[in-house]
Amino acid sequence: MHYLDNQDVEKAVAEMAGVLGAHDTQDWSVRAGSLEWSCRATAAHIAHDLLAYAGQVAARAADAYLPFDLTVRPGAAPREVLQVVTACAGLLSSALATADPGLRAWHWGPCDRSGFSAMGVAEVLLHTYDIAQGLGVPWLPPAPLSTKVLQRLFPDAQPGDPALVLLWCTGRGELDDRPRRTSWSWQAAVSD
Repeated sequence: MHYLDNQDVEKAVAEMAGVLGAHDTQDWSVRAGSLEWSCRATAAHIAHDLLAYAGQVAARAADAYLPFDLTVRPGAAPREVLQVVTACAGLLSSALATADPGLRAWHWGPCDRSGFSAMGVAEVLLHTYDIAQGLGVPWLPPAPLSTKVLQRLFPDAQPGDPALVLLWCTGRGELDDRPRRTSWSWQAAVSD
């Protein structure tokens, strides 16, 4: 199994910044792919989740998510929202890098550092794909990171192109003869 760590979170956000940063002057009020959210709201969601994961890791929250939310100011331009995502990814990366190797924190059960890394990477890759779709930018998640996310969060995933399998596992497309999924969940919690 390929475990994910803080460096994978940093790679994912660098990929996101490279892909979406070149399109930060476009209209981000359009829908993000098949989501109901706009591209801007989807980017703010990425930042929120990365910050929430960082909080869980730092606090070692045992039985629920911490009672806080991230608010991105309504007037923030896409470039600024991407900076917020990068900042929140940095907080998650730092929390993961300094966490005890045996750390467990809550995400629908006890989740280890690799699980929080995998969820952070998945949020960034999947929603970068959604935003790219909304902006008309052809892009697929990189195979090495997709493979790691599949192995950690979707251990029963079908074989195939890792980016396409990841998109299928999360309801973002068809795969060979299999129709688009309408419901799914990943397995981040671990059993000790």
